[in-house]
Amino acid sequence: MTFSEENYLKTIYHLTTATGEEVSTNAIAEKIETKASSVTDMLKKLAEKDLVNYVKYQGVSLTEKGNLSAKMIVRKHRLWEVFLVEKLDFSWDEVHDIAEQLEHIKSEKLIHKLDDFLGNPTEDPHGDPIPNVHGKIIKIEKQLLSEISEKQVGICVGVKDTSSEFLKYLDKQGIALGSKIELVSKETFDLSLKIRVDNKEFAISNKIASNLFVKQV
Repeated sequence: MTFSEENYLKTIYHLTTATGEEVSTNAIAEKIETKASSVTDMLKKLAEKDLVNYVKYQGVSLTEKGNLSAKMIVRKHRLWEVFLVEKLDFSWDEVHDIAEQLEHIKSEKLIHKLDDFLGNPTEDPHGDPIPNVHGKIIKIEKQLLSEISEKQVGICVGVKDTSSEFLKYLDKQGIALGSKIELVSKETFDLSLKIRVDNKEFAISNKIASNLFVKQV
């Protein structure tokens, strides 16, 4: 597959995973920032390779072959993110764009060795699951910080927003994967939260809380 074909498969995979439904050409076009007509042309090519199920004016879904291919691209991306953070000391807000380039490396032997070298991780630096060599994903029990009740405590296990701006904000607040977060109180007016992290109390917006995944303890 070409880089472009791989990017389309990964995009369809992420959109499908997020909604659980078939994806529209407009949704793909918006995500990739291209014209709907260009998306249609690519979907026809992917359908010819038995990677997607595509019927004009209807939703798009991945075939079994396409789903596994997309998971292998995601697997490479997330393994490279782990490598960049753990072995090269990149911060978690720096690695996405670099991994976008590295995910297109074709060598399966290299990825197998990388996986073993890293100790076969099941999560990337943002808490997202890493598919194994067979495409199996270990799901993590988690919920958004905005959904837990007052006085409950959760361990940060992931982020919904992986933008550099959001991750830098979390760094400033001392919030990272593994951080213990106690929900001290919640405002009924704007749903903002007062939380406690490492004995420090501060307020965060509902938007911030709606982008942090926690596992209750």
